[in-house]
Amino acid sequence: MRKLLLLTSTVLVGLVFIARLFYLQVYSNTAYNIFEDSAIKKEFNYPKRGYVYDRNGKLLVANQPSYDVMVIPREVEPLDSTDFKEFCRLLKITKEDYIKKLKRATNYSPRLPSPFVPQLSKKDYAVLQETMRKYQGFYIQKRSLRSYQTTIGANVLGDIAEVNRRIIAEQPYYKLGDLIGNLGVEKTYENTLRGVKGIKFIQKDRFNKNIGPYKDGIYDTLPKPGKDITITIDTNLQAYGELLMKNKRGGIVAIEPNSGEILAMISGPSYNPNLLVGRDRSKNFSKLYRDSIAKPLFDRGLQAMYPPGSPFKTLNALIALQEGVVTTEERFSCSMGYRYGNRKMGCHAHRSPVNMNLGIYQSCNAYFANVYRRIIDKYDSPAEGMDNWSNHIKSFGLGGYLNNDLSVGQPGKIPNAATYNRAYGENKWYTTFTISNAIGQGEVLATPIQLANMAAAIGNRGYYYTPHIIKNIEGDTVPNAYTTPKYTTIDKRHFEPVVQGMFDVYNKGTASTLQVKGIEICGKTGTAENFTIIDSVKTQLTDHSIFVAFAPKDNPQIAIAVFVENGYFGSRFAGRMASLMIERYINGEITRTDMENFVLRHSLEHEYKKPYSNEPFGINRQTKLVPIDEKEFHNILKLKAEIPKS
Repeated sequence: MRKLLLLTSTVLVGLVFIARLFYLQVYSNTAYNIFEDSAIKKEFNYPKRGYVYDRNGKLLVANQPSYDVMVIPREVEPLDSTDFKEFCRLLKITKEDYIKKLKRATNYSPRLPSPFVPQLSKKDYAVLQETMRKYQGFYIQKRSLRSYQTTIGANVLGDIAEVNRRIIAEQPYYKLGDLIGNLGVEKTYENTLRGVKGIKFIQKDRFNKNIGPYKDGIYDTLPKPGKDITITIDTNLQAYGELLMKNKRGGIVAIEPNSGEILAMISGPSYNPNLLVGRDRSKNFSKLYRDSIAKPLFDRGLQAMYPPGSPFKTLNALIALQEGVVTTEERFSCSMGYRYGNRKMGCHAHRSPVNMNLGIYQSCNAYFANVYRRIIDKYDSPAEGMDNWSNHIKSFGLGGYLNNDLSVGQPGKIPNAATYNRAYGENKWYTTFTISNAIGQGEVLATPIQLANMAAAIGNRGYYYTPHIIKNIEGDTVPNAYTTPKYTTIDKRHFEPVVQGMFDVYNKGTASTLQVKGIEICGKTGTAENFTIIDSVKTQLTDHSIFVAFAPKDNPQIAIAVFVENGYFGSRFAGRMASLMIERYINGEITRTDMENFVLRHSLEHEYKKPYSNEPFGINRQTKLVPIDEKEFHNILKLKAEIPKS
């Protein structure tokens, strides 16, 4: 009886196993997944990340070797106290760090590898590799880190950072410990630069020891290196712009009008991109991120939305000509401003009456208030006129994302009828409610890149190319979206009077002291009011200094917008900086050393401390000129000397 029971049990167990195997191999829809097989070890081979070059072929970003200490938690064996202390010393971590890191890896997966201590230096790796055999469950994985061959352009280049769980969930390609582009071109062109990881499958025995490639390596793959890219930035111009922005806050964007290629994209204050490489990356990033006053990680050229001020008047002039509500010779009187109802929009002293040319080069507020009212009041209702005006403005790329290849940005703000219906009620507002739009104040906001693009469109007499950062991709082409012109709603014939007005800004207007011999520059100064909230009270600070320009007058090579926060009037800082950038790009050297010394010698840091100090401000908004000390100026001149001439 016992023999029969044993035989029956054996047969039944055998039949169950056979049935299960038959089901799994014939009927089961669940395919075998080699990545889920715990008997097979997976080792990733990381590819070379693509290099980044500037428009002139200068190498900006390369690679350097890095070594990650990886851990498979369930394979970790306890260490005696001596080996444990030695291991922590070699890794430069504490006992508490060890416990925390091992717990983190275990929570991720007890059987899958994850980084324990990432980004060892070559020196630390050389010391550690000789003793790694003693530490079961740990191994070293080689990969590349970025090596920045420059100290400028951090906001342009970006950085790479370790992926988080959200990214892993959204993009299964990445595993814990992988690196991904975090900002700048590293983020935008991540898929191009990263390449494709290779992988080796290694068979393990029942003692968890490696016994060789799984199935002789037929499933193994080699890594595919990332593609090199060339970006549109002129490194020398970028370095010079960052030098001009020292001790100041603001943004500068320069564009090549006939292509839309971004020549320089400065955000001040900036930082050295090498700070975000290696084991100190996390500490340095936290320091930059927590600086909520200077905000070095905030790209002011792309993200800061400012009132555009007087440069915006050029668009109102173009719209007025397109709508046929004014001629270039029609004149309006100005008595130190424009009165509407019991209010007055002030203006500075100049001769009157004013035609379009004088209105542009003397930046007359009264002239443009009259012009703006005619634009809106041409239609049956203010709402209809406002929507028509808004559509014209947006055709220059303002009031929306430019659909470029930059990693961050803001849309700015161009109001329409719905804006004022929400504020005042439908059909309960009039043109005078919106009169500040005439001079680029009120509800209008723009980013520096939008105003640089606006200048490019005016210089091109009615069209622009989407501003972009990519110039060439190894083995690929630049998307058509960046090589196809976009046309404004203004006919080409209307641009010449406005271009002449901008040219006369330099000849006899608000920028007449900023001329550069031999270069015909067309520009427009701007001064934008600057408010902040202090102790729940809206408080006026020193005005922003704004300038837009393009040069030469015909077939322009460069269009530029400069914003200097708290810089007072447009020609004081922004205008000087724009003229210097233009001369540097076109001529390769500076002849207006008087303007250069003024910009480099003066700091605005005292202005940015005002809201946090007892220094009075408000009624008299003119910023004091505060020179830096001679030692700092000497250091700045040394940095200038290091920038190669174009």
